[in-house]
Amino acid sequence: MTIGRPLQHQPKEALKAAVNTFWRSGYYHTSMRDLLDAMALSRSSLYQAFGNKEALFLLALQNYREELLASLSEQLDAEDSAWSFIEQLLYSAADTDSQQASLGCLLFNSATELGGEDSLPAQTARDSVASVTAFFHGVIKRAQREGSIAEARDPQSAAQFLTLSMSGLRLLMKSGSSKQQAQQTVDFILRGLG
Repeated sequence: MTIGRPLQHQPKEALKAAVNTFWRSGYYHTSMRDLLDAMALSRSSLYQAFGNKEALFLLALQNYREELLASLSEQLDAEDSAWSFIEQLLYSAADTDSQQASLGCLLFNSATELGGEDSLPAQTARDSVASVTAFFHGVIKRAQREGSIAEARDPQSAAQFLTLSMSGLRLLMKSGSSKQQAQQTVDFILRGLG
């Protein structure tokens, strides 16, 4: 029996490599060989540290979701108002110069790929998108308190609209839409929210 290569990277670096691999290729199109190569691990080291492919994907989604929500919170705290956060977020998503534009969003990509499957990865992807919507719900409520979004608007519907808009913008960027087209779309989205 051969002993596999030990975990050469720090666990966080290895997990980040797995996140990027799933992000590029999706759950089903990512093979164990892809993961082993990206993480520079032997099969036994990967299983010992992270479990099987499904367990690693769930951990990758969780890690991506936590980092995304932390980043969104930091961005919100840095803005003068909830509305300026929404504007900045949408226009940033419409920036075709972004390195991540061609990848889309791992959460939205995964939810789309796995769809309505009755599996733990599919449910985790749906829950992850729901957590983004829950964050946006808080942003919408704040914008309503600040007077930039009408109080009469249902905050849950507005939060879902913002999630849908972000997902759509990511898809536009991933499919090669021009910056001008994307920014025009953002203008329309903002009119719909205001």
